[in-house]
Parts: sequence; structure tokens; C-alpha cells
Amino acid sequence: MSEQQHIKLPDGSIEKQTSTLNLGPTHPATHGVFQNIMEMDGERIVSATPTVGYIHRAFEKIAERRPYYQITPLTDRLNYCSAPINNMGWHLTVEKLLGIQTPKRVDYLRVIIMELARITDHLICNSVIGVDSGAFTGFLYVMQYRELVYEIYEEVCGSRLTTNIGRVGGFERNFTPAAFQKIEKFLAEYPAVLKEFENLFTRNRIFMERTQKVGGITAERAMNYGFTGPNLRATGVDYDVRIANPYCSYEDFDFSIPVGTTGDTYDRFLVRNAEQWESLSIIRQAMDKLKSLPADVYHADVPAYYLPDKSDVYTKMEALIYHFKIIMGETDILPGELYNPVEGANGELGFYLISDGGRSPYRLHFRRPCFIYYQAYPEMVQGAMLSDAIICMSSLNLIAGELDA
Repeated sequence: MSEQQHIKLPDGSIEKQTSTLNLGPTHPATHGVFQNIMEMDGERIVSATPTVGYIHRAFEKIAERRPYYQITPLTDRLNYCSAPINNMGWHLTVEKLLGIQTPKRVDYLRVIIMELARITDHLICNSVIGVDSGAFTGFLYVMQYRELVYEIYEEVCGSRLTTNIGRVGGFERNFTPAAFQKIEKFLAEYPAVLKEFENLFTRNRIFMERTQKVGGITAERAMNYGFTGPNLRATGVDYDVRIANPYCSYEDFDFSIPVGTTGDTYDRFLVRNAEQWESLSIIRQAMDKLKSLPADVYHADVPAYYLPDKSDVYTKMEALIYHFKIIMGETDILPGELYNPVEGANGELGFYLISDGGRSPYRLHFRRPCFIYYQAYPEMVQGAMLSDAIICMSSLNLIAGELDA
């Protein structure tokens, strides 16, 4: 940070100069590798200039050189706080291109996993907002239940953070009884924890003063920037991809869309808490719906695109042929052009795909909501205090891995 200087003008008056502060890219409070060059008047922010690209990994170009089924691990590294939603979004995009219709049980299992991911993303975001306001206890408390969700992922697919969960057409294996037991345990225990977390913050005077009227944005400005997800709904706009463009049979579920009024940090916090309650309700509904469906269905019947079971590959000629063709990229992929969105934990996550019929996408673009939010950040912190800069950034749920892609 440069020193603030005062210059004496010829007429004897004093001109105050602003100072420059580098917020990031290595500062731990920025929650990611990105930089803001801030012009400061004392502790008040005059302007902010964002800088991105520190961890840009060229995922879109890498994906254009990979077979479709090998792109799933790349999506894990976007919003890694809710990686399964990225995975499902990609699978749904390919299924839309290929015209694959998944069974209801697959849809409901996907809904369970995606809503668990939404909860973990929101609890991380909101508990970090608490940390940035000086309250560390809530973070430690809810983080135990993020670990419980990760145990569910581990039971389903063997991974925790970067899940690579599922396949085009469904899941690579059926859910075990242990997975359902862990889901039931989470549904039984987490509501009381979430309620206590809300009690710690929602009416806490210090927290309210740190978050209300901080980082606010109007609905009109948010839509002009292209906001979606909780950050848009906090302004009062009830847009949700699950309602506007249903996928995975979301039309079968009864849930509401929480909205705010002011679009400030406090409203974003409240909206994410309310969405966790809705996600818990959706998971419970999905668990109930599964009881009336065959328990052995976990993928669509599309042998040309879905890798067969390894035991069948070793014993059946037809399975060996399909396995060989999929792995070697000899399965024809239909040409086409489409955009497929899903409701990610922090906004609309979209995949724009162009296929020329080859084994890899001709062009692929990820619509990452964080990249859009970050463009509004300078406007949202202009005139605010330096102490508001980080908590505003946290409430936007900026994930560096998704920001750069």
C-alpha cells in the first residue's frame, strides 16, 4: 500500500491524494487467487479494478480434445464447493444432444445429490460470511455436516471434493443401503443444526450491522449484469432454472423460491439459508418417491454411450465391443448445437456445446456465474469501507476455480 500524500498547491490549499491497495491475489481473505487494485481515500473505497486469470486452466480448450465422457473431471474443478451439480449439468447436456431419456429413479437420485451439493455450497458461503464478520463458531459447527455429505459422496462414487460422480445416462453404480442410511442421518440431524446456525446470526446485532446495506445492488442492475441464482433472488427476482426450465423431473417436486428485497449482503445470507430448507424438503420428497420405484435401476438403457459393467466386459462379447468403442472414441456422436442450463448453487451454470459428429466437442463454453458476478464487484463496493470489501466478496460466493475456468 502506497503512502497517502498531501500536496500543497500554489494558492496555499491542501490537495489530498488517494492511496493504492492491492487486495490479493495472495491475500487469504480473498478466498481465491484473484486481485483487486483498490484506490482508497483513507479507509473508504474510491474505485476497484479486478484482475483475473491467475489460475486460468483453459478447460474449454482441453475439453475440445477429450471424448465426451472424459470431460466430467474438468467440470469438478469449476465450482468445487458443489462439484456434483457441475457433473450432472454436463451429463444432462450430452444427454440432450444424444436424445437420451433417463428413468425417473435416475432423475430422483440426481436430484438428491444435487440438492446435497447445494446445501454444502450454501453452508460454506454463509459460514464464511460469519467468519468475515468475526464469528468463527458457526463455521466450525456446520462444517461437520459438510463432512457428512462428503461421506455420502464417498459411499456413492468413492470421491469427496472433486467427485466425478455419475455418467452420461445415469450413475456408474447403484446407491448402497449405507448411502441411503447416511442420507437419512443427514436429514434427521441437519435441520436442528441449521436452525441453531440461523439463531447465531439472523438477529445478531453485530452481524446485521456488518451486512445490512453492504454490497447492495438493485434488481435492474443485477439483471443488466446477468446475475442469476441467490445473488439475483436476493434483489427480489424469483428466477430459478429448476422452475423456468425444469430438468431431472424437478417439476415433480413442491418447493418455493426464496427472495430478498434489497440485494445486500444480509439478504444474500438470508436467501441461502432459506434455500437450504427448501433443499432439505426436496431431498425428503425424492427419498419418498424412490420407495415406489424399482430399486435396481440406476442408468438409462443406452449401451452405445454408457460404459458396461466390468464383469460383463470380461464375460460377454457384446459388452466388450461397446466398451472398446466408447473408450476408443469410435461411437458416433450426433452433430448439433445446444445450450443447456442447470441451477448451480451460485447461479445458472450453462454449457454451450457444438458437435460436428466427432469424438470430441467442436466447441464448448461454460457459462460460469462467478465470472459474471465479479464484473459487478467494483460497483458494489464503491464508496464502502475497506472492512466491507471482503464480506461483500464472500456473499457473492466467488469461487476462483469457476471464475477463471
